Amino acid sequence: MENQKLIVGITGASGAIYGIRLLQACQKLNIQTHLVISKSAELTIQHETEYSGAALKKLADKAYNVNDIGASIASGSFKNAGMVIAPCSIRTMSEIATGTTGSLLTRAADVALKERRKLILMLRETPLHAGHLRNLTQLAELGAIIAPPVPAFYTNPQNIDDIVNHSVGRVLDLLNIENNLAHRWQGLRT
Repeated sequence: MENQKLIVGITGASGAIYGIRLLQACQKLNIQTHLVISKSAELTIQHETEYSGAALKKLADKAYNVNDIGASIASGSFKNAGMVIAPCSIRTMSEIATGTTGSLLTRAADVALKERRKLILMLRETPLHAGHLRNLTQLAELGAIIAPPVPAFYTNPQNIDDIVNHSVGRVLDLLNIENNLAHRWQGLRT
């Protein structure tokens, strides 16, 4: 991974645990994380987890205010391996798809696209209407990777942690980061 730096965004969509687990995994793997949390995410984090926004920020090497559009991660000169938004709300996805970058989170994502770095969106919404699908198509054409956290049942998950770990492990795989969170398909048992 280039410079062992990863930008992590967390939005207000349900599933804050995905961003938390990604930060925890990166700590263990010695990957430097640069975190930006949307205002809505701070509410969701408190509702869904035992973390406060302040406690979550301590999991990252550096945390930024969502309004700080002058932060280093808003520039293409900030060398990194890419950005993961986990979870990614429809609002955030739509802002990125249309180039309406009204916050540091969406600006950093836009920069990842323009610099041809990996941008992975763990989109958390269902069902999707045609407008959502058009925006997702636009993002895929721009180079974003749409990776909804969909459980893999071939792993025989025993609890929510198993499901979360697998999805986060697959995202790390997309970044070519070796990890043991995702269980590999071993073929059919005969």
